[in-house]
Amino acid sequence: MRGNFFAYISGYVRVQVRGQHMEKLLNGMTDLQMKIWGITRKSSGYMELNIFIKDFFRLRPLLKQTGSRVHVIGRYGFPFVLEKMERRKFFAGGIILFLAALYILSNLVWHVEVQGNDQISTDSILQAAKEEGIYPFQWKFRLKDPSALSHELQSRLPETSWVGVQVEGTKVTIKVVESSIPDKKQLMNPRNLVAAKTAVVTEIFANKGRAVVKPNQFVHKGDILISGLIGDEQNQQIVVADGKVRGLVWEHASVTVPLVQKNKTYTGLEKNKYYVVVGNRAVQIWGYGKIPFSHYESIEDRSTLHFHKWPIPLGWIHETLMEDQLKQKQIAVGEAKAIGMKEARDSILRKSGNEAAIQEEKVISEKAENGMLKLEALFSVEQNIAAEAPIISQNLLPNQH
Repeated sequence: MRGNFFAYISGYVRVQVRGQHMEKLLNGMTDLQMKIWGITRKSSGYMELNIFIKDFFRLRPLLKQTGSRVHVIGRYGFPFVLEKMERRKFFAGGIILFLAALYILSNLVWHVEVQGNDQISTDSILQAAKEEGIYPFQWKFRLKDPSALSHELQSRLPETSWVGVQVEGTKVTIKVVESSIPDKKQLMNPRNLVAAKTAVVTEIFANKGRAVVKPNQFVHKGDILISGLIGDEQNQQIVVADGKVRGLVWEHASVTVPLVQKNKTYTGLEKNKYYVVVGNRAVQIWGYGKIPFSHYESIEDRSTLHFHKWPIPLGWIHETLMEDQLKQKQIAVGEAKAIGMKEARDSILRKSGNEAAIQEEKVISEKAENGMLKLEALFSVEQNIAAEAPIISQNLLPNQH
């Protein structure tokens, strides 16, 4: 494809060759390192081929030596496009004026957008931006650097903790983060910390309150772990119990793993397309024809021309269509079991909290049928087991287990 693209840029012609010594002519062209391709022989005694323009004008001596004649049947490439445009000067002038107008219009700010504001009005932000030179129909080259604009706008908007300015095309986006007054810490009512799950306590630390259980003690869901009642019956005080309690909990997991795994792979075949971009429109200039495969992934490589540091609405796109195919792979039961157990572990840890750790695991059921492996497993997970529970009676002492 790169060769075809180079041929388009350099320009080439397709010719008919007639004569009695065409083989000798081809050999001579090869000896002179002329670039020829697309050679087809016709039944009526002639052949057709493509040749670069510069090599075409070197053919005359060979034609005389071999008694051959050529006839141009097609002209292709950028030089011929330029030739047509030269013959159509008014058309070419119109294109130049159109591109110049696009360039001028693309260097204006057409729209100013504000994002992230809730308490601060959009009008006040736009007014501050206008004072810094950000407003519709402003020349983009007259704008300050975005980081400087961000600093100046934040100075004008004391209610913000951060202001960002982004210039993209003809649009300026102002993103703000409003300053917030921290909420007053909510007063907590007296409480106990109780077991959220049935578990065996592995660690307990009472920051406030009185620890009721000890490590290695079995607790049921709802049992008090750290009491908010401290002191004795004659001198009792209620506090907000606080601390850390960890325990071993048996968690159950069920997973199903297909014994046929499907994976997408690339075959290595690809088709390339090239586009010229003017404004928001893309015009294909190369890579026509039917896509030779039915399943593919498209990857675009977009490039934009710049004048100094400002982008202009001209560029090109290189689109690569890569053939892919879905492959099926039969896996062994042991491999499926390993995949299923990993999924089960990940699920258990997500459900048990950030500090959870699996201490033991047991597969209690394993069954392969209908192309699927069904697993059931138990996991011993060390995790936080404390949950808040309000104290509803000052006279009740916590139950001990």
